[in-house]
Amino acid sequence: MTEEPERPLQLDASRAEALARAVELIAHAWRSMDHFRPEEPPLDDRVLALLKDHLPEAPSPVREVLDDAARILDESIAQPRPRYFAFIGSSGLEIGAIADFLAHTYDINLAVYAAAATEIERQAVSWMGEFVGFPATGGAFTSGGTVSNITALAAARERALPGSRADGLAGRRPALYCSAEVHYSVVRAAELLGLGSAAVRALPQDEERRVRPDAVADAIDADVAAGVTPIAVVATAGTTLTGAVDPIDALADVCADRGVWLHVDGAYGLPAATVPSVAPLFEGLDRADSCSVDAHKWLYLPKACGVVLVRRQEELGVAFSHEQGYLPHQRHELHAVDFTLEYSRPFRALKVWLAFRAYGAPAFRTAIEQNLRQARLLYEEVLKHDDLEPLAPPPLSIVPFRHVPEGARDLNAHNFELARALQVDGRVYVASALIDDRVYLRPCFVNYRTTEEDVLALVDIAREVGEKLAG
Repeated sequence: MTEEPERPLQLDASRAEALARAVELIAHAWRSMDHFRPEEPPLDDRVLALLKDHLPEAPSPVREVLDDAARILDESIAQPRPRYFAFIGSSGLEIGAIADFLAHTYDINLAVYAAAATEIERQAVSWMGEFVGFPATGGAFTSGGTVSNITALAAARERALPGSRADGLAGRRPALYCSAEVHYSVVRAAELLGLGSAAVRALPQDEERRVRPDAVADAIDADVAAGVTPIAVVATAGTTLTGAVDPIDALADVCADRGVWLHVDGAYGLPAATVPSVAPLFEGLDRADSCSVDAHKWLYLPKACGVVLVRRQEELGVAFSHEQGYLPHQRHELHAVDFTLEYSRPFRALKVWLAFRAYGAPAFRTAIEQNLRQARLLYEEVLKHDDLEPLAPPPLSIVPFRHVPEGARDLNAHNFELARALQVDGRVYVASALIDDRVYLRPCFVNYRTTEEDVLALVDIAREVGEKLAG
């Protein structure tokens, strides 16, 4: 009788033992995320030694490699920690991590019809539209705002310039219209879609840092008169720099009068549209043609989990559908690759679907409102100190402020160094930003673990480290 050959890729322990150790490490990590760290640990000798290793030719015990992985992760800068205020991070919500583990175990590819998983993605797209107040008839989960924006603007390009996906621009001159503070992903989309970054009209803002609808209208009219084709207006629902929300309803009027696509880049701020205290800022969202949301930002889920939502699903099909011999259309519906950019598409939607089911939509509204209160608390606390200066009342949850010690000659250099010093100090983690030619500390509140104590600590630590720097 022929002996059964040994299956390749065997661990030195059973799958159950490997899983048990992984669960222990994950549970420890979750507990550690509930509290702030007194400092960011340096890379230890074990990690430094691992970094010198060549490609392994011999196996290592699975417990050892899992422990090494946990050590490396623990010595990395992790956004889910409650005093991580730099950039607009994710919170690594536990149910999302579990969803990723389950989805990757089954390794479903949503490029083509995947039965229940495809239906769940459709349902999750619908839930996201319902949550933020956008009448989506379709959309897809993406790797994040950059791909979401490119996807929506590809559809806008094809509507404005039919046949451009096949023929290119063919000498036609296009334009996109947006705020001067638009996220760079919009510029990148223009570059990748062949419009060119020179086609992006970065337009003036009002005193609240929102793009001016009259400036958008004038720019479109001037371009049309000059033979330029408007592709889309991009309204930002929460700019990355300051959290400003463009006047969506007024921009919808401008677009409706001129037959121009309106896309709302809400990667950061759009989940706040569901919260009564700031919902009026997002009036008119239901009139847009498309919008983007990053669930890995203000819905607290692990990366990557972006969503693009569209009013008319068929317009994505016009921009992306195709027929290939290796991808026959055996069903009457389009495959996901016929209305999305990616071919290898993991089951990202499971994170949103599980999170809404496990917590319910009101729990997310409560968490978002808590972050908004924390932003207002920080602004009020900054106003109490003569050596601190805020930019402006926060429209959402980004609160730029700077340290202005008496006698400081170069406040920009001081605050740039202060941000670096705070990162080295490690008790809080915050980044600097250049706003109106001034350097500010730019804390962002998008973490459900952050407390009021953490907010007050940010002020105290920034003043303490700033005074030392000022001498």
